[in-house]
Amino acid sequence: MSDADPLAQLREAVRLSPGNVPLRQALGDALLAAGRAADAEAEFRAALHLSPENGQSKLGLARSFFQQGRRSHALVLLEDHVRSADATGRAHVLYARLLAGIGEVEQAVAQYKAGVRKDPGASDAEFAERMGIRGGPMPAPDADAAEPDDDEVFEAFESESEVEDGKQRAAWGDGDAGNAPEVERPKIRFADVGGMEALKEEIRLKIIHPLAHADLYKAYGKAIGGGILLYGPPGCGKTHLARATAGEINAGFIAVGIHDVLDMWIGNSERNLHQLFAQARRNAPCVLFFDEVDALGASRTDMKSSGGRHLINQFLSELDGVKASNDGVLILGATNAPWHLDSAFRRPGRFDRILFVPPPDAAARADVLRLHLKGKPQEDLDCDVIAKKSDGFSGADLKAVVDVAIEAKLREAMKTGTPLPLRTKDLVAAIAGLKPTTREWFAAARNYALYANQGGTYDEILKYLKL
Repeated sequence: MSDADPLAQLREAVRLSPGNVPLRQALGDALLAAGRAADAEAEFRAALHLSPENGQSKLGLARSFFQQGRRSHALVLLEDHVRSADATGRAHVLYARLLAGIGEVEQAVAQYKAGVRKDPGASDAEFAERMGIRGGPMPAPDADAAEPDDDEVFEAFESESEVEDGKQRAAWGDGDAGNAPEVERPKIRFADVGGMEALKEEIRLKIIHPLAHADLYKAYGKAIGGGILLYGPPGCGKTHLARATAGEINAGFIAVGIHDVLDMWIGNSERNLHQLFAQARRNAPCVLFFDEVDALGASRTDMKSSGGRHLINQFLSELDGVKASNDGVLILGATNAPWHLDSAFRRPGRFDRILFVPPPDAAARADVLRLHLKGKPQEDLDCDVIAKKSDGFSGADLKAVVDVAIEAKLREAMKTGTPLPLRTKDLVAAIAGLKPTTREWFAAARNYALYANQGGTYDEILKYLKL
């Protein structure tokens, strides 16, 4: 065995026994100690391929990312891992360092203390001093002071104790809130949404067919309505599809933003949410659409205040129809980060259909381009050719392509005084100057799909990426 490479014996052992996970982990650890993080990453990836749920391999891969300066990759990997029972003290401490790096000081301190409680040997004196954490092992939390079960559904209540300037805060009720969004009647239909045929068919099965064949569904005891969660990279048409769903069935449409729900006063956010659901029930059939739903339904395990937990529990209560039936109400949620959504939302009867909205394929891109180019001056314009040149572009990216091409034509017209029609080469030139915005999203989503995919929730991402 050569003395030039102190890792030669371990490498040879792995070569002779490539399926031995502990050997690969040992080689990865040795490579990290030698400062060869990229090589260590390859070994830990191979170990995870052999044993996808192995906590030691996940920690090793996160350490490899950390050593290479790829902090966001390490954060994504550890974010899910630290919630598992087999997460070591070292995993919590590394996660704490990553959280501190993005300014989440309170969470970083909590994770550090959890790590040291599990393994006093994982303590990092320099980090603890920087965070203002006193030394010594952390006492285990008092079991009597534990948080109530997060799976409990919080029922609506009337606020009787919040007083400001001697005035009683408003009680709960079913009337419209003063700032409640209007009930729209969208005119667009599925025909106005390019591509997404599989998604449209899922929504037809869940919403359109039950309304068109109400008696048949009633015979099987199948309620009309329910919840669908749309997720995927930004700009791929989740909001547009939600509006078209309402238009397809001539239903009301209520678009809910974060500002429509969140309120600084204790209890008012829950009241606002309750009133939005009540408004949708009164206008059934109605589509109640929550954009960026993860902002209202973030994982409760990450929360320190009870206020956020109460809002999530209220949301779950409304989805379950605890106080009133949701028959005829379709709840659509859209998110770019489904991994941040509390897992309780994904249970049957809530968001029981989770649909991946990918960037449009070539045929869908051509449809999207035709929609954006409708009514604009054009000549010999081949959308199929343009679509082939724009792989990975979202619907929003394609709109930007059309806008850039038009701006270029306007600049020409300003010089010559003669407006000219859009041609294929104009849009191809615009594509060359733009990059698809979906790439950054898939970089993060890939890690969740590979290493935090319990139950196969993100299998569609792996399928799209051909992994």
